[in-house]
Amino acid sequence: MRRVIWVLLAVVLSTCSQSPSTLEEVLETGQLRVITRNSPTTFYRGPFGFEGPEYDRVEAFRARLEEKFARTISIDYQTADTLNEIFAALESGRAHIAAASLTITDDRRQRVAFAPAYQTVSQYLVYRLNSGRPRSLDALAGKSLEVISGSSFAETLTRLQQEHSDLAWGENPHAETSDLLLAVQEREIDYTVVDSNDYYVHRYYMPDLRKAFKLKEDDKLAWALHPQATALLDEIETFFAAPETGELMATIKERYYGHTNRFDYVGTRTFKRHYVSRLPNYIDLFHTAEDKTGIDWRLLAAIGYQESHWDPTAVSPTGVRGMMMLTSATAGGLGVQDRHDAAESVAAGAQYFRNIYNRLEDIPDPDRTWFALAAYNVGYGHLQDARRLARRRNKDPDSWVVIREMLPLLTKREYYSQVPHGYARGWEPVRYVRNIRTYYD
Repeated sequence: MRRVIWVLLAVVLSTCSQSPSTLEEVLETGQLRVITRNSPTTFYRGPFGFEGPEYDRVEAFRARLEEKFARTISIDYQTADTLNEIFAALESGRAHIAAASLTITDDRRQRVAFAPAYQTVSQYLVYRLNSGRPRSLDALAGKSLEVISGSSFAETLTRLQQEHSDLAWGENPHAETSDLLLAVQEREIDYTVVDSNDYYVHRYYMPDLRKAFKLKEDDKLAWALHPQATALLDEIETFFAAPETGELMATIKERYYGHTNRFDYVGTRTFKRHYVSRLPNYIDLFHTAEDKTGIDWRLLAAIGYQESHWDPTAVSPTGVRGMMMLTSATAGGLGVQDRHDAAESVAAGAQYFRNIYNRLEDIPDPDRTWFALAAYNVGYGHLQDARRLARRRNKDPDSWVVIREMLPLLTKREYYSQVPHGYARGWEPVRYVRNIRTYYD
């Protein structure tokens, strides 16, 4: 009898923490509670409001729920400081979904239910350039290795320790991925382990980081839920199974990681050097331009770096000149007297960009910004030609993922002969946008 009472008590306690009908709660209250992490691969506040791969996925799922159930649903975004806090929030019912770039592992399956995977990543051992690349786990002996406490990396190391008894590491319960990567960059620790997507994003800020080898590959990232939230999980599974969601996942991957797949060590080091030595001389000009145009000063500074490396005396072989590399016609139309005057150049360049941006009012950000950058580089007419080509192929003319494929076609007669503005060096705006996205980040 006592055993029966304890079993019943356990059932009652487990159901008190989260209602079995989580979906009904969401629909009745009109609120979906999501716990995430504040990082470049999950969720953060950007120049256009909240951004991040997980933010985009959650907002798309919210829209699907609203459409299906004809209800208005708001998202309560909560950010966690630790991984344990994320799982505790699901177990207590404080959050309905954990959208935090979580790896599916056997240990975690004992605590939560996972939705379908949306991305595959590898685990990299990361070291600092010129510190000696380790070729195997045995080479880590006597070195400092630190990972996030409770992470999938700690689970992997625990498993590997069975075959490499000398393998040792520390677990930090308070660190984020960026903290540990910076510690490697600054020589505070020798190694850490991170997912491949985090490595590729962070290496632009920390160019001395290198991957030594893969500890594990084909890890699956997915949302997590309370095991009893079966109805909500069913809706998520339906959402991820839809063909349009597959297209959305590809768009999100390009939006946040597309500019990270090419890394120029020398260029990154040069950028960091100029960031310290040149930008401080002109930063007030970019802030003033932001005040006048509403364009983020960091984006304007990124344009200035791409155009001239923040050199107001720069001149190109084609005759454009100055900090923002204005043509004579553009400068004249904006009232610029001296293109080599940094203040005039930045103000005019910012206004020119703003004018282009305003003409693209039907395109949502961030694609609108990438379109405006492409037009700043190659001309508004050529951008519109690329959009015409997209429409003829029944592709989305408002998607940068599509337009970056259309622009290079303008170098081929079979395509540029069909559009009003003719030939363009269409690969240049694609590279231009990619570079500025890197500097902007």
